[in-house]
Amino acid sequence: MRALVYFPSIPRYLLARALGKRFPVAALPLRLAEVPEPNPPEGFVSVRVRLAGVCGSDLALLYGKNSPRLSPFFSFPAVLGHEILGEFAGTRVAVNPLLACADRGLDPCLACQRGEEGLCRNVAEGRLAPGMLGYHRELPGGWGERVVVRPERLVEVPPGVPDARAVLAEPLAVVLRGIRRAFWRGQGYAFPPEILVIGAGTIGLLAVRLLRELGFSGRLDVVARRRIQAELAAAFGASRVHSRAEEALAGVGAQRYRPVLGAPVWRGGYGAVIEAAGSSKSLDEAAWGAVEGGTVLLLGAAGEVRHDFSPHWFRELNWLGSYTYTARDFSDAVAMLPALGGLERMVGGVYPLTAWPQAIRAAARRWAVKVVFSPSPEPVPAGDLVPALT
Repeated sequence: MRALVYFPSIPRYLLARALGKRFPVAALPLRLAEVPEPNPPEGFVSVRVRLAGVCGSDLALLYGKNSPRLSPFFSFPAVLGHEILGEFAGTRVAVNPLLACADRGLDPCLACQRGEEGLCRNVAEGRLAPGMLGYHRELPGGWGERVVVRPERLVEVPPGVPDARAVLAEPLAVVLRGIRRAFWRGQGYAFPPEILVIGAGTIGLLAVRLLRELGFSGRLDVVARRRIQAELAAAFGASRVHSRAEEALAGVGAQRYRPVLGAPVWRGGYGAVIEAAGSSKSLDEAAWGAVEGGTVLLLGAAGEVRHDFSPHWFRELNWLGSYTYTARDFSDAVAMLPALGGLERMVGGVYPLTAWPQAIRAAARRWAVKVVFSPSPEPVPAGDLVPALT
């Protein structure tokens, strides 16, 4: 079958890390190749891929922004793609890409016993190589024609949900898990009066839409760098959209101070900040954007960046990282898709695998909020966010 394969290369990693988005797309360690049809291990089934998204973590891998200290928990070369909409036995399914104890033929670890498969201790153990689908040398991810998973990892997509919305189930589960960890208090959500979302890519926009769906009625501000992001943030329920975090902080009455050296600092701010960009700048904005004693939810998956930690202790902030989800989070996210009309507007277009350089370029340069692959040989327009694909 045809698939996009990532092959590790330390020289390319270092060069991409140095050049960032200036690194030529054609030189990225990614190739369209013919690979063997996946042979399902015992207890696994083969699923045809309909669509697969390009995630910010995929771009971070390609452009050398991931931390190499996480390398023991993934395995390469691999067919990338963990945001997967598939078809099995004639039914559309969202694919949960985790490979925890049950998938690896192991007795459940303490985390899996609690249902916390995203925290599984055995992601590098058992009968399978390290990693999850999309970062696994033995089991291909969604940037190909087929994946293999245990049937328990498949969640049927409700009727009437368009494919371009259904392919967002996996990142939606990420955001749902993060919001639950940050704000669920046993019997219900305990939201602060105001929340700031920094970064209006896929994760940030899903956070805005999901917060409103979960009942948050307070002030919900967004820092968005691009016009289409700002338009979607407003459409999804943002109270105000700002181009800079300083504007947002001034708007909630935070007090600005000028240090001897460096950028301005603040007293006051938002009860909670959702950091959804994963950059050094956004981390700094989040650290100074939360009110003293407030919460910062890290969803942007930052890797190795320089960061001033003084506001963490000086302002006694509560920092919370969130990465994947439980099986319940994933199933709940899929079940919510019918109520989340309009999410498909984030998908700028669907690219065939043969057009991968154009797709990666579009994703890296933010020409569309979400870029999606299809195994189909022909491009399929999906909205009016980018020009017709060729």
